[in-house]
Amino acid sequence: MRRHTLTTRLWHWLSLPCLVVLFMSGLNISNAHPWLYWGEWGFAPEHAWIALPRFPEWMTIPGRYSLAQARAWHLLAAWPFALLLLFAWIAMLANRHFARDIATNRRDWRPRAVLADVRAHLRLDFDHAGHARGRYNFLQRLSYGLVLGVVLPGMIATGIAISPGMGPSFGWLVELVGGRQSARSLHFILAWGLFAFFVVHIALVLLTNPWRQLRDMVTGGRRDAA
Repeated sequence: MRRHTLTTRLWHWLSLPCLVVLFMSGLNISNAHPWLYWGEWGFAPEHAWIALPRFPEWMTIPGRYSLAQARAWHLLAAWPFALLLLFAWIAMLANRHFARDIATNRRDWRPRAVLADVRAHLRLDFDHAGHARGRYNFLQRLSYGLVLGVVLPGMIATGIAISPGMGPSFGWLVELVGGRQSARSLHFILAWGLFAFFVVHIALVLLTNPWRQLRDMVTGGRRDAA
């Protein structure tokens, strides 16, 4: 069996440019009003729970301040990204990738097992034993499950809630997250949470035979690869 199925590889590489565009255009949008609030309303800086920095132009799309163009870029990448995530979940459920390799069970959550996994990671031992259910260790399955099941869907849901064009049609979604400004705050938190995951993910790839990891994500690799 392949380490990475074709559907997983397609989702991985097609989602990457979408996420880059979403993140960089989102920073441009943030520059338009760099304050975050909780609840339904919020306009004055003194009511904000956090004041964001102004992000430099080299970090944004477009490479200059333009709220209209940044929103256009954001929307351009958001729809394919949402459809790709839907495609990924259908594929993961159909080929049992989620149940086999990502889902955790009660045994995985035993304090002794979790502590052993954390200690192994601190020793940079990412291939420690005890993973008969799949090729990922507990922390990997937990992080991938949270990203795929909480962070990415949460970003899409909160993005819809704060969208000027779609928000009015999804009033129930706005109420579910506690108001439009709460949705905006959650969207920002989830986006930076995903960025933190991305940084850790790249660091771990560099620490565990990066050429093999890159090759396997292109070719699929072998399930029994070391």
